[in-house]
Amino acid sequence: MSLHAAPRRVARRLLTLVAALWLIGAASAAEPSEAQRTAFKQAYAAAQQGGDGWRSAASGLQDYPLYPYLEAASLTHDIRQIQRPQVEDYLKRYPALIPASDLRRDFLTELARRQDWDNFLAMYQPGLGDALACNALQAQLSKGAQLDFDRDLSALWSKSKLPSACDPVLSAAHDQGLLTEARLWDRIDRAADAVQPGTINAIAGWLPAEQAQSAQRIASALSDPGAAVVAANQWPDSPRNRQAATLALERLARRQSVTADIAWQKLQDRFAFTPEQRNRVMYALALFHATDYDADALSRLIALPASVQTDTSREWRVRAALAQQDWTAVLAAIDAMPATQQQDGEWRWFRARALAATHREAEAQHTLTSLAAEPTFFGFLAADRINAPYGICPIELKGNPQRERALLANQGLLRSFELYAVGLPKQARREWTQALDGADAETLKLAVDLAYRRGWYDRAVFTFNTGDALRYYEQRFPLASQDGLVPQAEQAGIDPSWAYAILRAESAWMADARSGADARGLMQLLPSTAVLVAKRNGVTWTGGDSLYDPVINIILGTRYLAQMAARFNGAPWLASAAYNAGPGKVDQWLQARGSLPPDLFVATIPYKETREYVARVMSFAVIYDWRQHGNAVTLSQRLTPIGQTYTLPDSRSERKLVTCPAVAPPAPAEAGSAAPASSMAPPAAASSSGTH
Repeated sequence: MSLHAAPRRVARRLLTLVAALWLIGAASAAEPSEAQRTAFKQAYAAAQQGGDGWRSAASGLQDYPLYPYLEAASLTHDIRQIQRPQVEDYLKRYPALIPASDLRRDFLTELARRQDWDNFLAMYQPGLGDALACNALQAQLSKGAQLDFDRDLSALWSKSKLPSACDPVLSAAHDQGLLTEARLWDRIDRAADAVQPGTINAIAGWLPAEQAQSAQRIASALSDPGAAVVAANQWPDSPRNRQAATLALERLARRQSVTADIAWQKLQDRFAFTPEQRNRVMYALALFHATDYDADALSRLIALPASVQTDTSREWRVRAALAQQDWTAVLAAIDAMPATQQQDGEWRWFRARALAATHREAEAQHTLTSLAAEPTFFGFLAADRINAPYGICPIELKGNPQRERALLANQGLLRSFELYAVGLPKQARREWTQALDGADAETLKLAVDLAYRRGWYDRAVFTFNTGDALRYYEQRFPLASQDGLVPQAEQAGIDPSWAYAILRAESAWMADARSGADARGLMQLLPSTAVLVAKRNGVTWTGGDSLYDPVINIILGTRYLAQMAARFNGAPWLASAAYNAGPGKVDQWLQARGSLPPDLFVATIPYKETREYVARVMSFAVIYDWRQHGNAVTLSQRLTPIGQTYTLPDSRSERKLVTCPAVAPPAPAEAGSAAPASSMAPPAAASSSGTH
């Protein structure tokens, strides 16, 4: 045999192996068929009813990636009837799957309900949440174990709120003498910081009578500060009563600054408040007099000791000066900020405005030129002011077929795509998070692109949220036509770019998004609002869950946007504020500061969420306009002065050239979208008042 034959043979075998691996990767990358997906949906619906009826519908699906979800759904439905061997059999076959983890957790909860502590302890694993951790301690107590505070309770005790499953354990700890007065007060203080009056009331009874009363006063200060400040006139002066009075005054100032001011005049001499407590009250009064539009707010904020001031109080000093259009005071307030705070785009914009108003045009021009290169609300305003093009620097996300095939061999990622395809987005996000835990940036880019090409748009929003990744505009601001947004917006008589911007800001393209106020779907509508909009527009209404249907949600959302716009002379920026905070609140703000220019009005909106929301939506509208047309109607045209009728963009509207500056500035992370790359958290609640 030739000396060169063996290496050649090894090389041929390696090539054969590589080819085989490629074929495996290609096979794993093949999309499941629509027939399989239809069969899975039918089987899953049957499995959710329990029993074994799903098995006939799942015939032929044994190799389908989501097959394990079927048996788990059936077992979960039958959780009160099944026994440990059935669960353990499933866990043995699918140990690493999310449905297995869920099934273990659900079955442990059921065993705790049965008080079957032997089986509970046999199946329990740490790290399954506070409720099951407390169930495990209760199981050990049932066996005669004694609690050790440091080992068993310290981690739980440090939390401001615990599930009801912990009540028996805490009672046992009290009976064993582990809950000392010092530990009780430590937890009360934590609960007070976290505004959890229920926790305080729950444990106050374990204190001596006089101390229990003081604890209950702290709880009252949190839950009903108005009543607490009235009652405080009868409280004896003690450290804990001072704590309660301070909390009550701070909380009341948030709601009724004038009433809190009157109460403070009565209480400040009754109690020997510490300097820190006095400063806390004065801070709250100054800050919330500003948000309540009081005339003396600026002087109150200026008078605050430097040690008490925060970034929030310093920015409200600027806002109070803007409300009075006192440009000298605006400059002084911005100069009083730390250098890092001054670099925020908002304060650079208003510094330039103040410089121009005080005849320092050259300095203003320098600031505006720098700011105009940034693709933000204030950057677009600056570009309009100096008649510069908008600075948007997109980068293209390039695919890598070979790496994509390898990535699709990740069964967790494949399951996430399938779950999304069959209409289970919540489960899809969980699989995505687990599959990409610890993935590098390049892998995340590829995964996002694969999701984007499948119409799963929210992955880009939550993944591309820092640095240069913000420049993947195609993925971060998708133009999804299948949901009919453009024709629906046009039929409703509103600008499609604005409708896109609202949708993007509200849900980040999560069709199943649901806020704490129960706003639902892509455009985050409340069922109570949707039913009225449906009736008004002759749209068939089938209940709140229909809002998770993108088509229905967009039909109703665009009509509600049109309704808000009509209320405010068509102005999209005011309608955006109303969409977020409610039209009644916007009416109140207009009554107080309706003579201000739009940028100053937005800056003085009392709700931080709404201020940022309006700026975000209006900048998104510019970006979506550019995405649709290659240029954009100016932001200034969208910010019509209060009382002036807004005209929809048409062929005669001024459109702004969009260019990439020679040196692309880093795009700042958008407010509300700084979630981790694999975040499955839904967007923040859409509205402070829950009106849409």
